[in-house]
Amino acid sequence: MNTTANAYGLPDPEELEAWAQPYFSEYGAEEAGRPPNAVSGVSPSAAPSVGYSPVVQPYTGADAGATAGRAVGAGFDVNRIRADFPILNERLSNGKKLIWLDNGATTQKPRQVIDRLSYFYEHENSNVHRGAHELAARSTDAYEAARNTVAKFLGAPSKDNIVFVRGTTEGINLVAHSYVRPLLGPGDEIVLTILEHHANIVPWQLIAQETGAVIKVAPVDSDGQIILPEYTRLFGPRTRFASVTHVSNALGTITPVHEMVQIAHGFGVRILVDGAQSVAHTPINVTALDADFFVFSGHKIFAPTGIGAVYGKTDALNEAAPYQGGGNMIRDVTFERTVYNPPPSKFEAGTGSIADAVGLGAALDYVSQIGLPNISAYEHELLDYATCELCGIKGLRFIGTAKEKASVLSFVLEGATTEQVGKHLADRGIAVRAGHHCAQPILRHYGLESTVRPTLAFYNTAGEVDELVRAVREIAPKF
Repeated sequence: MNTTANAYGLPDPEELEAWAQPYFSEYGAEEAGRPPNAVSGVSPSAAPSVGYSPVVQPYTGADAGATAGRAVGAGFDVNRIRADFPILNERLSNGKKLIWLDNGATTQKPRQVIDRLSYFYEHENSNVHRGAHELAARSTDAYEAARNTVAKFLGAPSKDNIVFVRGTTEGINLVAHSYVRPLLGPGDEIVLTILEHHANIVPWQLIAQETGAVIKVAPVDSDGQIILPEYTRLFGPRTRFASVTHVSNALGTITPVHEMVQIAHGFGVRILVDGAQSVAHTPINVTALDADFFVFSGHKIFAPTGIGAVYGKTDALNEAAPYQGGGNMIRDVTFERTVYNPPPSKFEAGTGSIADAVGLGAALDYVSQIGLPNISAYEHELLDYATCELCGIKGLRFIGTAKEKASVLSFVLEGATTEQVGKHLADRGIAVRAGHHCAQPILRHYGLESTVRPTLAFYNTAGEVDELVRAVREIAPKF
């Protein structure tokens, strides 16, 4: 699929060049010691009112993911992408080269994001919105431009639908306490699924305990897919809200969120979609999805830690109470009463993670330039390849085998503990997660307390998968 920058509302390379030449003397020049698609140097005399724009070259070309007997990702130049991620060249203390297969926990950061953060601190650093000086204007422009980038990336109607938060966990807590809690009384119901991360369980338990509400949980079949008729039967006259994961972090199951949203709305119930594990792997359009709320974390999509976003429908955000009180979220304060700003400021008390929000915008620009349809297609091929190769290992059992999956390879190995497998892989430079993945209910559904969980991203290669398979084959006979 040939996806252009214009398709995502971004300038194409020719438009970038025309814009950048007056301000970036190095634009188009190949810098010594830098990958050819790295951010060009910033001229000290660049006009601050123009702001920052990263240079991301389009990705086309050779099959860099080939492995013996099978080509993976033909036409997707994964080696060129890898050149953008400095940490992928890291050597560990044992001399092994890093193979990062822990992307479900956090993703690595491209040079474009790292350079954008540096540029912010070197040229724009200030608090936002109220300063009467030039740096305040620069930082405010950068911050609000990032909000606009998030809105476009998610297909939101307006940047005013986007609230910056620390991540998915804070986003779910915000919705739970600001919007849902005031709706609840004793016996009212919240619908969840057994697939949820603890971050989409515990906040609902907290408000249920405070209000006397009840949590109802949708089951899955043996493959780890939601049983839609059972999910539908959970809704009734006392249902006040639903919250569902888009992709299971423990199994990789892609849930049928379009149908789940429609079912909830058929009962007059609003719904939140947890996009932490989907946002980096599949195109999202919250308007087409018709979700009332959608939350995600920046660090899951190649952005800094400590930043994420909540999308909310305009009427839902207007109805929600403030989450925290303080500066920035107020219009007028006396000791008798406070008048709040409208959303999104109403939910952003105090100084936010300004630089990290700007970094999030840079990460989304980077992903958009490559194209999520391209990323999704490549990762799907890589997942199929890894699944096929690991299936041949005696004693290995996959946990979560839904037909529709994102890039999660959760497994157990007969006779070996997950800690033993994880340590063996780490000794060979392969970073995976080994544990309960903050998703104990779904693992216990399978009679387990933990699994080994390699998770893939678009910078992983079939060669790295081969190293994973080789390392698991080494340990399997020992048990």
